[in-house]
Amino acid sequence: MSAVLDHPDLWRARSLARSSGRSGHPTGFPELDAELHDGGWPSTGLAEFLCDTPGVGELRLLLPALARLSRSDARWIAWIAPPFTPYAPALASSGIDLERVLLIHPRDRREALWATEQALRSGASSAVLAWLDEAGLGPTGIRRLQLAAKQGRAWANLFRPAIASARPSMAELRVLVEDEPSERCDRVGLTVLKRRGGWATSRLVLEFGQGPVRYEPAALEERFAYWRGETLGIVQSAAGIKG
Repeated sequence: MSAVLDHPDLWRARSLARSSGRSGHPTGFPELDAELHDGGWPSTGLAEFLCDTPGVGELRLLLPALARLSRSDARWIAWIAPPFTPYAPALASSGIDLERVLLIHPRDRREALWATEQALRSGASSAVLAWLDEAGLGPTGIRRLQLAAKQGRAWANLFRPAIASARPSMAELRVLVEDEPSERCDRVGLTVLKRRGGWATSRLVLEFGQGPVRYEPAALEERFAYWRGETLGIVQSAAGIKG
């Protein structure tokens, strides 16, 4: 019996099945890499980051991998419909080559989904970060993005409200990101809800090695409402967010 249980083709639910090679993008956090199937973020395919409000730390999770990718891959890192204007000096200080960054601001929800799919499918992007209108994003749309990422050999990152965790998704990876209060704003809490080769993980608390990235305000509450698929009667401005 022990010989059967130890067979390499047998997966135990308590264990994480790993790919034969560590083909993922290293996250920059060894404790997180140890929980992911490819030893990092998926090199191709769709990852979802779920949080109640953009800016709790989800982008800081991605900066180490994006910095490495921007200097090893000549393709674009496309940002589609971000609810803020990325602060270029902060991205540069994180090691991201700004020559590889492409910002796309679609006019409406259908155009945003189309732009995301095209950026992935074209093969012109190494990574795509997208904030789409949740009201117009269904299982079919997510499936299209997942297939487009595979076709274009791209790393797709879709940022969604935390409530979306209750809905099924074709994404290879789903991560719940939560604020972790600290004096230096240098921590984030996360739970891997879905991963290849394993069950959900327990909650991890990660520490960043640098201060928060700052963004210029861009009618944030209005953008948040668009991202959540809400209609906001009175738009309030915000002074800034940490991400």
